[in-house]
Amino acid sequence: MKIVSRDQWFEVKQLSDGIRLIHEPYIRPFYRCNLWHIQGRDKDLLLDSGSGLVSLREQLPWITERPLVAVASHCHFDHIAGHHEFAERLVHPAEADILAAPDGENDLSRAFVGDDMFEAHPDCPLCYAEYRVKAAPATGMIEEGDVLDLGNRVLQVLHTPGHSPGGISLYEAATETLFSGDIIYDGPLIEDAYHSNLDDYARSLQRLRELPIRTVHGGHFGSFSGEHLRTMIDEWQRSHG
Repeated sequence: MKIVSRDQWFEVKQLSDGIRLIHEPYIRPFYRCNLWHIQGRDKDLLLDSGSGLVSLREQLPWITERPLVAVASHCHFDHIAGHHEFAERLVHPAEADILAAPDGENDLSRAFVGDDMFEAHPDCPLCYAEYRVKAAPATGMIEEGDVLDLGNRVLQVLHTPGHSPGGISLYEAATETLFSGDIIYDGPLIEDAYHSNLDDYARSLQRLRELPIRTVHGGHFGSFSGEHLRTMIDEWQRSHG
């Protein structure tokens, strides 16, 4: 398999309104997590931290030049394996045990990490038998109704279980922007993980459908409009009776 240098591992795209998309382009799209860096006046927020194969702090030193809080949308390996690099780590209580003690089963890495996941490896080839998500115990909990105040912008925490029990989304009412994690994105959804729940999934999607949303930044694949979100939710509801 192709080997790429670590300084090529991340790609950063500057979006509007102080939002950056960070991703790992040599991980195939289905497995490739979107890391959302949201800049505020007083502090920044990083939603999810990727595979952990290459250090975010080393390759993107600007990421810790200002105070930053790392938030887990949920605790599957592709979203939390870089969390140990950050001092402030927030998670929903329902998945705090996974963040504190990932074991390959509870974070899904044992089931998914393999050659199918990669277009290339960083520097030296990855030994899958040695892949581990490092423990990153939460320094705080976030629950439904909490707000994350970055100074000039406020993100509301929505508990959106279904894909996993501690799944959260972040909603910025001022811009009608939703950071949806893995409850919904513009690609094939995972509804059958060991702790997924279809009843919770249905309730979470219906709740999102009723919010005034203009833009959605999901946990995977490209961003999309609120109109497309509502269309996808309607299709999901029809297909699930």
